[in-house]
Amino acid sequence: MSTPTNLTEPVAHKDRRVGLILFGVLEIGIGALCALMVPLLFLALFLAPQAMSSLDRRTVVTAPLMYGAMATILIWLGIGSILCRRWARTLLLIVSWSWLLTGVMAIAFFVWFALSLFANEQAIPIIWISIVVTAIFCIAVPGALVLFYQSKHVKATCEARDPVPRWTDTCPAPVLTASLGLGVGALFLLVTPLTNQNVVPFFGFLLTGSMATMVILACSVYGLYLAWTTYQLKISAWWGSLVAFALFSASGAITFARIDLMEFYRKSGYQEQQIEQIRNLGFFTGKIMAWIMVVFFFLFLIYLLWIKKYFRVGENHER
Repeated sequence: MSTPTNLTEPVAHKDRRVGLILFGVLEIGIGALCALMVPLLFLALFLAPQAMSSLDRRTVVTAPLMYGAMATILIWLGIGSILCRRWARTLLLIVSWSWLLTGVMAIAFFVWFALSLFANEQAIPIIWISIVVTAIFCIAVPGALVLFYQSKHVKATCEARDPVPRWTDTCPAPVLTASLGLGVGALFLLVTPLTNQNVVPFFGFLLTGSMATMVILACSVYGLYLAWTTYQLKISAWWGSLVAFALFSASGAITFARIDLMEFYRKSGYQEQQIEQIRNLGFFTGKIMAWIMVVFFFLFLIYLLWIKKYFRVGENHER
């Protein structure tokens, strides 16, 4: 194994250290707001237990963990940006692109869903205000982050001020994105047993109880394994991800096409009042969920085919 050296030679560039500091402060500020949500959620549980009791346990457990994780990541990356670390720039690009794409899909769904259900003169102004606010936070902010951190001058500034190769440099960014996605998904699965509401779609049936818990834990462990071997650029991880997501999507599509989706919510611990509200929306049906599973699989397949070129040369990658 050779001694690590600089991956790129210094190039002429415009120093973007001030921008890195300003954007780092912005990310720390957003992270602080996310951190503030954690005690506010527990305060709401304490001050209004009856109102909060309408929430299912899954929400009560996962919401503080989600906000806490977002706060930790954003503050950590914000500090890295202020310090002009090359690993921070790479990770911020991954986070920003993921944030932006998720925001675009969320806005499109919200516009279609909200305007079709609440299209009356009194509701429309509130809907459009919500759309604008969501667009600012979910599109404008991550879009600005993408434009800034994707700049060649920002890249060169980080490489000049942080010349030591980092762990993010040993894996191409598209593959690193897949690796982190697999890891985050696997860790999220580990949280679900804490809710005691485990339901797993399994090729036309709904597994519950201890059987569902064992399947969830097995999938989580396998997901972590795939995340690590994907980072190592092993071709076996590429094939493993393809097979795993094909089985997952097929299982979900077959199950949701076969069962009443309300039964899934019922076994997941939702209250009858919540189930009735979902039913009245007339949108969330098993067939729609089945098609969503199919569409997402093909999107993931396209992404896998795009990054496969990196695995061909990476099986014996030196570290």
